[in-house]
Amino acid sequence: MTVSDTQVTWLTQEAYNRLKQELDELVDNRPVIAAKINASREEGDLKENGGYHAAREEQGQAEARIRHLQELLRNAKVGEAPANDGLAEPGMVLTIRYEGDDETEKFLLATREEGAEGKLEVYSPESPLGRALMGAKEGDTRSYELPNGNTQKVTLVKAVPYAG
Repeated sequence: MTVSDTQVTWLTQEAYNRLKQELDELVDNRPVIAAKINASREEGDLKENGGYHAAREEQGQAEARIRHLQELLRNAKVGEAPANDGLAEPGMVLTIRYEGDDETEKFLLATREEGAEGKLEVYSPESPLGRALMGAKEGDTRSYELPNGNTQKVTLVKAVPYAG
């Protein structure tokens, strides 16, 4: 699935800049990878050449990431964090409680690229949980289907903008 199969991706200016810098570095690094491939190719037999195969693999991964970032940034909506209105939407940190559980769970509703740099779990607005909670107000209970076919109820306890 490509990014364009979903809606526009909301990104903070910082996340957009970080992803744009990553894209620029990957594009700038293309000649380095090509030089590695050429140098490895000149070593002889390609079937037995681990350096050549590693460089080709690196090139494939870099090109895939470049295409993904280009698509993501082309469809990105850059802006400030959403309003602190208690509504579940991308860019919000949601505190939820699953039915039958006393504990709450916190996560960022955003794309993986928006990320929370490991500070918070990130759920996509396209995930079953994300889709169920989109537009919910604090106190709303929503249901979504689990992979095993059962239905899970979840209550939105709190929704605040992600501060990064």
